[in-house]
Amino acid sequence: MTSRRTVLGSALGATTAAALPGVAAAATAPPDEASAPGGRWQLRNRMDSDGAWAGFLRGQDLVWHRLPTVWYEGPFLGDGRLGSMVYREPDANSIRFTVQHGEVQDHRPEFGSGWGTARLPVGHLTLDPAGTIASVDWRLSLWNAELTGTVTTDKGTLTLSALIHDGILAARVTADGEEQVRWTFHPEEAISPRKIQEAPPAGYVANPPWTTQTTGDVEQVLQPLVGGGQTATAHRRSGDTLLLGVAHSHPSDTRAAEVSLRKIQRAGSYGELRSQHTRWWHAFYRKSFVSIPDQRLQSFHWIQLYKVASASRAGGPVMATSGPWLEPTPWPAVWWNLNVQLEYWLIHGSNHLELDSLVSTLRQSQEQLTANVPSAYRPDSAGIGRSSDMFADRSVGMPGTGAEVGDLTWALHNAWLSYRHTMDETLLRDTIHPLLRRTINYYWHFLQPGDDGKLHLPSTLSPEYPVVPPRDTNYDLALIRWGCATLLDATAQLGIDDPLKQRWQEILAKLTPYPVDENGFMIGAETPYAQSHRHYSHLLMVYPLYLVNWDQPEQRELIEKTVVRWHALTGAHRGYSYTGAASMYAMMGRGDTALTYLQKFFDPTTRYPCRANTHYTEAGPVIETPLSASQSLHDMLCQSWGGVVRVFPAVPSSWPDVTLHDFRTQGAFLVSAVRTKGVTRFVRVRSLAGEPLELRHGLSDGRLTAVLDDGRPAHTRTTSEGTLAIDLPEGREVLLYTGDRPDLVIAPVAVSEPGAAWGLP
Repeated sequence: MTSRRTVLGSALGATTAAALPGVAAAATAPPDEASAPGGRWQLRNRMDSDGAWAGFLRGQDLVWHRLPTVWYEGPFLGDGRLGSMVYREPDANSIRFTVQHGEVQDHRPEFGSGWGTARLPVGHLTLDPAGTIASVDWRLSLWNAELTGTVTTDKGTLTLSALIHDGILAARVTADGEEQVRWTFHPEEAISPRKIQEAPPAGYVANPPWTTQTTGDVEQVLQPLVGGGQTATAHRRSGDTLLLGVAHSHPSDTRAAEVSLRKIQRAGSYGELRSQHTRWWHAFYRKSFVSIPDQRLQSFHWIQLYKVASASRAGGPVMATSGPWLEPTPWPAVWWNLNVQLEYWLIHGSNHLELDSLVSTLRQSQEQLTANVPSAYRPDSAGIGRSSDMFADRSVGMPGTGAEVGDLTWALHNAWLSYRHTMDETLLRDTIHPLLRRTINYYWHFLQPGDDGKLHLPSTLSPEYPVVPPRDTNYDLALIRWGCATLLDATAQLGIDDPLKQRWQEILAKLTPYPVDENGFMIGAETPYAQSHRHYSHLLMVYPLYLVNWDQPEQRELIEKTVVRWHALTGAHRGYSYTGAASMYAMMGRGDTALTYLQKFFDPTTRYPCRANTHYTEAGPVIETPLSASQSLHDMLCQSWGGVVRVFPAVPSSWPDVTLHDFRTQGAFLVSAVRTKGVTRFVRVRSLAGEPLELRHGLSDGRLTAVLDDGRPAHTRTTSEGTLAIDLPEGREVLLYTGDRPDLVIAPVAVSEPGAAWGLP
């Protein structure tokens, strides 16, 4: 397979990427000292059995010895569409199982995403014991994605198990003593959860009330909608088992009822569902492995993998701000100016691209994204406003009006990350290239030459800074630069002779520099960073775009003083302000500082800390921040940007032992590495696509061995200190170590920082 050019190499002029064109020559160059013979080898993976995984993940489980009273304390279940949170029914002696669904929404776009196309509530179940609840003993098993435990009352005990699989909430409850198993389904009004913040807009008509019907032993609640369509909830009680499913249809007013009824009628027993369910989850976890000595943070990371797999599946609805677990919130939609981007970052390194509903949404919504721009620009442009429904329906304003313009371009960076981690040219050709071309075209219509000979952008908003720059907002300048450079590389990769190539080159050559003052990057021209700001929208060129990065020594002072200034002005910071800073310091190689910022997210004295069940809330539930905290952890352990894979680039000094296995990087590599007593022992890289590999291995000084999986020495070339270009064909593996060959064992590390379980232990 011919080696592909690394995307964003030449066009961005990154220092490390510039060396990549010479990598191919390494295959014919004589081996250097890193290519000493090493003999055949094979990793010994102690996480290769169900027993090993079950034991390890049990140590990461959430547990409850107190009854949770609010959603951010309780267990949560989901399958990417249907979701349930479990906590005490307010002001009642019952346990609530919420019933919400990521596809259930209104269909009246004339009232905007907050009301007209908002996510809509479905309802909730209550488990109503005969006696007064005295205590609970629950465990949310990550390995089985199942809630189990007991509810003790003054009349006896209820023993429960619950899971969600393939659109069905299944619960099995048995009673001892004088207790009884009693379930009640409570439909909820089909109105936007935004009602907690404001009254409906003028002209808004409430959706009609629900109706009920019974077919055999299946009960249904049917919710018609003014804008057309239907939501139907079906449930059946049989012996000790309750099964419930939700369906939504539009424009059909009847199909949801048919689908939900058929789903429950055809469903198997709890045991049959559980067998299918656990088979999926057991395969899911085994795709990658991370272990660190901080118990609470290690557990948090594995809970986030469980959470994102419960909230998203490719082909399903893109995650709204609360995922599938809708609660009262002012944000009952998909937010595109930071939330959706942060939600998906951790799927790449953890090797879980099967969860990428963002990319599938972009692919399926190209017509709508075109319709979102003003009609005069639809022939060649596309965009999206700040928030939308699952179908990306939200108009975008024009530069020059102070509108927020760059959100689709930033979302396409996520799609590009998915491409780079898979090297799937279909994704590049069919989704990224056509949509990114349109977003840059939209900017092109408004770029204006100035007296300085540079191209300038009229006023746009930097999310969510309260002052609109008169021109040249850094948020947009960074996205324009990234978009043009990516298009040039994409067309070269795809062999497309694009007639717009000269335009993109012109933009890169003439676009005005980023506005900077004595404090670093400004919000935009004539607009300094002068008040506390929770977003890092003015810092996108640093993270996550890495256009301005730590491998450019001349930029280091600017980067650091900007990050310091960002956090020096306090008051507006939120959880993702800390996770963003952690990732930026990880880019600098400062693991201890990165960990300090990450720990601010878990500090209960901060205004918006991580909650008991690892969820997060501000004025309402927002799912992105905990998920981005896992990405900050990834950035400490392994980075891949600018054409270089960096192993253990920012490991805190308090983590002497770390294990990483099958961590996916850009270029479609799987990295395994082990660090013990503060020293990297070995690095193994497997190539899935035959891309050029440049590896900053982090191994100690000494005789370096690089050997292929067949025992032959690898052809390597030193590109900078501690960095090798390695000739690694598709499907092959290379092992690197210094000195004598270490034990090549993948296993959990010992916990040196104990911590309580998440939940209410």
